[in-house]
Amino acid sequence: MRGVRWRRVASQVGRSVAVWAVSTVTLLLLAGILPDFRLRSADGDSATDIAVTAAVGAGAFGLLSAVVWPLLVRLLLLVPALVLGLLVFFLNGALLLLALRLNPAERGAAAPETAVVVAAVMSAVASATGAALAVRDDDAYRRRLYRLSDRRRRSGPPSPAGPGTVFVQLDGVGHDVLLDAVGQGLMPTVARWLDFGDGGRSTHRLTPWRTDWSSQTGASQLGILHGSNHDVPAFRWYEKDTREVVVCNRPTSAAELQRRAVGYAGHGGLLTVDGASRGNLFSGGAEQQALVLSIATRRRSRENRSRAGYFAYFSDPANAVRTALSFVADVGREIGQSSRARLRKQRPRVSRAGLYPFVRAFATVVERDVVVASVTGDMLVGRTAVYADLVAYDEVAHHSGPASRDAQKVLESLDRSLALIENVAEHAPRPYRIVVLSDHGQSPGETFRSRYGLTLGDLVRAGCGLPVSRRAERTRSGAEARTAVRAALRIPVEEGGERHRPARRSEPIVLASGNLGLVSFPDVTHRMSKEEIDARHPALLPTLANHPGIGFLLVRSDEHGGVVLGANGAEIPLAGLDDDPGPLAAFGPGAADAVRRTHSFPHTADIMVNSFHDPADGEVLAFEEQIGSHGGLGGAQGRPFLLSPLVLTAPVADGAELVGAEQVHRVLSRWLRESNGPQVPLETSEERAA
Repeated sequence: MRGVRWRRVASQVGRSVAVWAVSTVTLLLLAGILPDFRLRSADGDSATDIAVTAAVGAGAFGLLSAVVWPLLVRLLLLVPALVLGLLVFFLNGALLLLALRLNPAERGAAAPETAVVVAAVMSAVASATGAALAVRDDDAYRRRLYRLSDRRRRSGPPSPAGPGTVFVQLDGVGHDVLLDAVGQGLMPTVARWLDFGDGGRSTHRLTPWRTDWSSQTGASQLGILHGSNHDVPAFRWYEKDTREVVVCNRPTSAAELQRRAVGYAGHGGLLTVDGASRGNLFSGGAEQQALVLSIATRRRSRENRSRAGYFAYFSDPANAVRTALSFVADVGREIGQSSRARLRKQRPRVSRAGLYPFVRAFATVVERDVVVASVTGDMLVGRTAVYADLVAYDEVAHHSGPASRDAQKVLESLDRSLALIENVAEHAPRPYRIVVLSDHGQSPGETFRSRYGLTLGDLVRAGCGLPVSRRAERTRSGAEARTAVRAALRIPVEEGGERHRPARRSEPIVLASGNLGLVSFPDVTHRMSKEEIDARHPALLPTLANHPGIGFLLVRSDEHGGVVLGANGAEIPLAGLDDDPGPLAAFGPGAADAVRRTHSFPHTADIMVNSFHDPADGEVLAFEEQIGSHGGLGGAQGRPFLLSPLVLTAPVADGAELVGAEQVHRVLSRWLRESNGPQVPLETSEERAA
């Protein structure tokens, strides 16, 4: 036993010396290349003196990075997380200048801007060298992965017996998109799990499922994590009783929606016992939370860890430098890709200028790296259940298209993240079952505004006889990544949230959720009926129903309870949709049930508007500025996937269909019980009432 311990110590010392030697050589090379960086005095020194100076400088920089860097991060906890990431270069440069000052001979010197470059290279080289030397050392590899996790979690309880479960949500990746990516060789890890052409044996099964009418993260993730998405009619909607616009990715709204779901479902959520929630809109009842939007509005405390994952990750300077460099590279990649699309005059196309390159890079690099690091940390300390959301694909597909090359490159990076999680599972203190799922897909198509030259709001105002601006305003995208950036920057309020308030209360409020639109009249305290709307604005419903860009409308009816309206005077009562789907026929099976369910919600809008859908090519028309959209009915947006290990029971019986986020919650809860994981009640509200 003592011999093994000494061998480990000797191995660690050997690696440290090797990293020191490589860092010293790197410092010498940089001194020879960069004009404003020197390792000798002005009078000149011998080669030996220069080598000693480099060795002392490399050693001092390594020690400062190991000791001082974590202290700097703790001192900067009040700095927004994204700003901290951008400060990485300057802090590293300051450490290098300090290391050179510590040299007793005082031979080294560097210009401040040069020190930033030298420090970044040194950190990257040291990290790469250490990783290469530790590649065959399981103990060293595990120690390195531990540094990716929050060190405060080391004091957690011992891991219980039985396997744990990791749920990885690939935001916005549809079932067919996943299959296409696997078939094209873009996702080799998923292909291996499904035994696509490698002659091995499948370890996972792929199951499609169907979303609710509101095919977006807020409704789907709330249902998956908390077992209820009742009364979530869209991504954003107006509530007449509170006179507020609820937006799923606004922190205050997310907190309220989570509170309602807990009350309606009667339990804390999927992750109530020994669970961790990472990068999600909602907590799922997890005790361990990081980057969770629903807690981002609370004052900072031990219980509020919405941004703790950033600091845990950036406390390692090598991680910080690597992510910062990747961030800059992705910004450049997006600028190049958008410029190429603009020069080629690709259609459809939306604006990708302004801050979008930075928002995209945050989603595809920073958020991905931090969330994956949090998940690996959870696995290495033996958490029972972990649920994490990776939003990279969803963000890029909104602006580049679901099947674009830009989006395919993101799928490749997500597959590498899955491979890393699988690799970490081999070093975890308990076996892990990795479940991958999506919350919705995305449907392609140009925007409503670009095709017709006006927004849905303009069309509603015209139908009401109100003046319409000659210049159609753009409807901002509601993608999750933008709000994640704002939360990281400690600006947890949706941009432009007040724009939904009309100038006069008699004017309608028109909101967009992908290709789903909602029209509400704020001066009427109840949900208006078709008869009331016709009496007030006789031209409105015919104008909307007969517009070629609109598929169907849902309104309340005094005579039939609720009706679906379509072109050419089509009016189908909800009770008769099974016999005569009318305008819903183009939207496939399950559309009638989804519409009827949303009609029962207390906060359904006066008029629910679903865009046109072409079943031949799967296209829809987004009411937001997105060429890959989701939020309503039509196409791939309503067909996400569930990729589960074969050791778990089948999600549904043969021939059955998995429908709705609440049913997905029940499946995931069943799998946790099979693994002796957290227990949550599964009875419905009707069963509890009985």
